[in-house]
Amino acid sequence: MSSTAFFDDKDLEKVHRHFLLYKPHGYISQFIYEKKRAKKKLGELFDFPEGTMAIGRLDEDSEGLLMLTTDGGVSERVRSAHFEKEYYVQVDGLITEAAIAALQQGVEIGFKGTRYTTKPCVAFAIESLPDWIGVGRRVRDERHGPTSWVGLVLTEGKFRQVRKMTAAVGFPTLRLVRVRIGQTSLRGLEVGEVKELDLI
Repeated sequence: MSSTAFFDDKDLEKVHRHFLLYKPHGYISQFIYEKKRAKKKLGELFDFPEGTMAIGRLDEDSEGLLMLTTDGGVSERVRSAHFEKEYYVQVDGLITEAAIAALQQGVEIGFKGTRYTTKPCVAFAIESLPDWIGVGRRVRDERHGPTSWVGLVLTEGKFRQVRKMTAAVGFPTLRLVRVRIGQTSLRGLEVGEVKELDLI
């Protein structure tokens, strides 16, 4: 008799799969999109197994590190406050020390029809962007005004939070790249590249 005969299929341990993706600009963090207007979806980048889900989301205009898994438990754990999320953000104008300080302390943003004050976080000006970020989304020409980069390390992830935070201190986001989740960095991944992991 087969040893599996003692178990129902539901009792057998499922082998889950986990992935890293450098999400390009212009893709939504979904596999199904039911609205009429066609959008580029993650399934167009790689042959992911059935049941794969993005752990958290990056909106269509955002780029960078995205983790994916077939394990809902892993997804819930990575989305928790125990995992830092680090972003590099190109903003309109030259970011000031006062704006950096305000971001560090927490700023008021709109969330679900109410006002919400973000938690204190790490924020810093970026003088020189690392080359592994890549070209990414095209941002307006410098002739239309200066831009600058700021780094943010958050332990929360409200809807479009980073964009709302920079706007709240007077520096709208032009380009947003997530560079790190927990101890896992974007470094070494090319835009659109998928890497399978043994474990998250």
